[in-house]
Amino acid sequence: MKPAPSPMSDSAPATFRIGAVSLPAARLEGGLYVVATPIGNLGDVTLRALETLAGAALVACEDTRVTRRLLERYGIRTPLVAYHDHNAETMRPRLVEKLGQGAAVALVSDAGTPLVSDPGYKLVEAAIAAGHRVVPLPGASASLAALVAAGLPTDRFFFEGFLPPKPGARRNRIAELKAMPATLVLYETGPRLPESLADLADGLGPRPAAVCRELTKTFEEVRRAPLDALAAHYAAAGAPKGEIVLIVGPPDEEVASDADVDGALRRALATLSVKDAAAAVATATGRPKREVYARALALERADGD
Repeated sequence: MKPAPSPMSDSAPATFRIGAVSLPAARLEGGLYVVATPIGNLGDVTLRALETLAGAALVACEDTRVTRRLLERYGIRTPLVAYHDHNAETMRPRLVEKLGQGAAVALVSDAGTPLVSDPGYKLVEAAIAAGHRVVPLPGASASLAALVAAGLPTDRFFFEGFLPPKPGARRNRIAELKAMPATLVLYETGPRLPESLADLADGLGPRPAAVCRELTKTFEEVRRAPLDALAAHYAAAGAPKGEIVLIVGPPDEEVASDADVDGALRRALATLSVKDAAAAVATATGRPKREVYARALALERADGD
């Protein structure tokens, strides 16, 4: 990684371009600048992001080909270095070393806000541990864009990211999420979307949901329907293409009473072990597994006395 000239030097100032207008880059102090970039439409980049990308000593990005398109659009010539899951262990100390030399390093992901489903948080952690400034530049986010387009409650939401790819682990995780009193925000790939929707419908019931695909791009689509209807649609239509965010509405506010839980446990314990009875009742009532298991143990001891 070759040293890049500092934007604070006395050399000719860096610039960026919007249309035919050339503008000066930001004169940055040393530090790690975490920069949100567009999730599709390159016009969604902020002015501050452009100033920072043009003024940084270098830009660390997941894929240099993706980020180069953004920089070329705005006439930015800042050097690019790749920083991703496959080279993070090697590149992270080198980037921290650059920070130690007083350089301004910009961190971007392929799209949206860095650190969400990428290795950026480890670089931020290392920069903080080394005593360097970390400066967030907010902007585009696929999860928030989908959340505001879905038409589902936004007062409380839980970002899950990607569900496990293996069916058994995915269903177990969905069972754990069932009682979460919040709108769920998930990422999914096109090939896995039909089976994930089927598992969500089986595990959560016909909750309202939205499949948000290719947001801000030419073929943007938001399909809103109950989970079972979405599962049926994509089972018939097949796997869609593009980037996908799945929003699932929260559970009904009704929570099973202690008496209801105890009654269900007594019926389940007649044929199941304590562990299996607790798991079944927790899934059916939406109550936490640990709490239901403790109640099952107490009931078994009381009935045995």
